[in-house]
Amino acid sequence: MKIQQLPERLLNDQYMDSLSSFRMYRHTLEQEIGTHWHQFYELGVVVSGTGAHHINGVPFRMERGHAFLMTPADFHRIVPDPGQTLRLYNLIFTERMISDELAEQLFERGNAYHCEYGEKEYADAEHEFERIVRESGDWRELSGVVVKGCIERLLVDLCRGCPPSNTEASKEPNLSMHPSIRKALVYVQHHFREPLLLEEVARFSGLSVNYFSESFRKQTGQTFQTHVRDRRLGFAKSLIEATDLPITEICHAAGFNTLTYFVRAFKAKYRMSPRKLRGSGMAAPGGDEGWEANG
Repeated sequence: MKIQQLPERLLNDQYMDSLSSFRMYRHTLEQEIGTHWHQFYELGVVVSGTGAHHINGVPFRMERGHAFLMTPADFHRIVPDPGQTLRLYNLIFTERMISDELAEQLFERGNAYHCEYGEKEYADAEHEFERIVRESGDWRELSGVVVKGCIERLLVDLCRGCPPSNTEASKEPNLSMHPSIRKALVYVQHHFREPLLLEEVARFSGLSVNYFSESFRKQTGQTFQTHVRDRRLGFAKSLIEATDLPITEICHAAGFNTLTYFVRAFKAKYRMSPRKLRGSGMAAPGGDEGWEANG
């Protein structure tokens, strides 16, 4: 019988001190990194080796040039091929390292970024990563500005190198959306698993509670509470389809406080219970149904 290891949520204070908003690694992986998600962002590029990268339950091929960005809304696992050692640049950082403008443009898509870099794109990324390594090892005046610039260039290049899905490409940008509501949507996208109060997000957006609540409903077609609930349900559904984690664990991982409410909300949205979805054959534990092409 297969024993499923419970996933881990990696927190900022486990990997970065209170004065730092990023950390740079050169990782060497010979064993599987099990399903997990982060409070922070993770940007990586494979240097050598081959393996499988399961992003939100969908498997992708890992080899030199495989580039990816994981947000707090994503989960993933990495499995090196037998006899292979994966080496990759790996950068973790908080939202303080990117501007609001870039964050909004990057994360309006709502999907994880992943693509295959050619040699030129790989060389450009390697240059930025190595600059971060040097600045981290010799921290001095304006090093923070340099690192932030490197991170933003890496993100812009990844965004340009990863075409949107067909569904996203067909969407017209909502230019009329209030900047504060757009800012709130990005915030919710990356914090929905945490306790989120309407008052907290309204304050973050710079609006009064009543005005924020009404504006959010008019511009998104949902109440704030419904939007947060649907984000949590979508995340839970992806975990059910991609893993054999216990339903109770998935419930709490998605941000729900009680199993009873989670099951009731899930059935209302998907017309079946979480256990029925898993038992229907629609779910695919492990996500090993075949490779999907990047980009």
